Amino acid sequence: MITTWKHHETIEKAKRNAEQKIVSNVEHVEHIALVNQKRVLDAFKRKQVSEHHFTPSTGYGYDDLGRETLEAVYADVFGAETALVRPQIISGTHAIATVLFGLLRPGDELLYITGKPYDTLEEVIGIRGEEGGGSLKDFGITYHAVPLTAEQKVDKAAVKAAMNERTKVIGIQRSKGYADRPSFSINEIEQMAQFVKGINPNVIVFVDNCYGEFVEAKEPCHVGVDVIAGSLIKNPGGGIVKTGGYVAGKAPYVKQASYRLAAPGIGTEGGATLYSLLEMFQGLFLAPHVVSQAVKGAHFTAAFLDELGMRTSPRYDEQRTDLIQSVQFPDREKMIAFCQAIQAASPIDAHVTPQPSSMPGYEDPVIMAAGTFIQGASIELTADGPVRPPYIAYVQGGLTYEHVKLAVMQAADEMLSLETKGTPS
Repeated sequence: MITTWKHHETIEKAKRNAEQKIVSNVEHVEHIALVNQKRVLDAFKRKQVSEHHFTPSTGYGYDDLGRETLEAVYADVFGAETALVRPQIISGTHAIATVLFGLLRPGDELLYITGKPYDTLEEVIGIRGEEGGGSLKDFGITYHAVPLTAEQKVDKAAVKAAMNERTKVIGIQRSKGYADRPSFSINEIEQMAQFVKGINPNVIVFVDNCYGEFVEAKEPCHVGVDVIAGSLIKNPGGGIVKTGGYVAGKAPYVKQASYRLAAPGIGTEGGATLYSLLEMFQGLFLAPHVVSQAVKGAHFTAAFLDELGMRTSPRYDEQRTDLIQSVQFPDREKMIAFCQAIQAASPIDAHVTPQPSSMPGYEDPVIMAAGTFIQGASIELTADGPVRPPYIAYVQGGLTYEHVKLAVMQAADEMLSLETKGTPS
């Protein structure tokens, strides 16, 4: 028994009960990890990955065999025709913007059918931010988002009504992001793709795949999605990749994204990899296991906090399609205290106390607990969110299941202390 908690009896009881509740969930997660690990291993073998593929390239980066093989492995793993995997992509938002600017032209329309996209895309689209800053709106590209139904499902009637001759790209956000809604499963994404293709087979279906890779046994391109994008400091980097992102899908669309990232005529042919290849190959190989650690941690977090009477989404017994576990608080003080406690249980900068502050790309002040080895790596354990009603913190990641348990128990202990502060004993 761990007896360092101030409220150790309450904490230990909730821990034991939570572990009992999620036995079958843990078994399922480990099965998914095995399926995904085999798919990754098979791709490495098919593409004959060898030690010479780790050799760095410099300058223009022409004829980089390691880079070409890495992208072939990614395409294989993600069920795509081809892929773009580059350290020059700095974030998930950058990867998504690369796709959108690559595919859309003046007069085209981007239609998101899963409600408003993640906060950082608002300035990319042009619904917020500096006028003339180079958003899609500045280039005469229109945008519309169809709100979800009251049941948090895609509003098919509204989507059909919104689609028109200018609708070129259908946007789907797999993860809930900072929204208070469920994330969308691969099965649901397949149904979305079939629905919009039934209306217009020429629309391009794009999925923001951030936080979702390897959580299920299939990826969006396996079920009819045209193109996906994500970050290597999230799931597919396995917790060791220091920077980068990916785009995968049908060859013409990935090519257009590569022209946006580099320049027309250069595309995938250039781009030095320097010393990133070994960790990108190894990170992808580790990713199914590392993701499973984080998902088991999310199940535990939900069950453990449920034991303490807190509202979480998804619940411990609900299906998972991404890493994100949301936790709702009654006020901003408890939300901030929880995130600060997660920071205090981090391996890096545990002595630092995060405070809500403005961040590039976000409209509201954000509190971000991220004591991570790699800056902003949300495959590592983090807890963050915009400090606005209904005061939801988004807990995600965890390189080890054990770390997630310890951090969440410490955070709960601090929450209990906050509740009892000033109460006569």
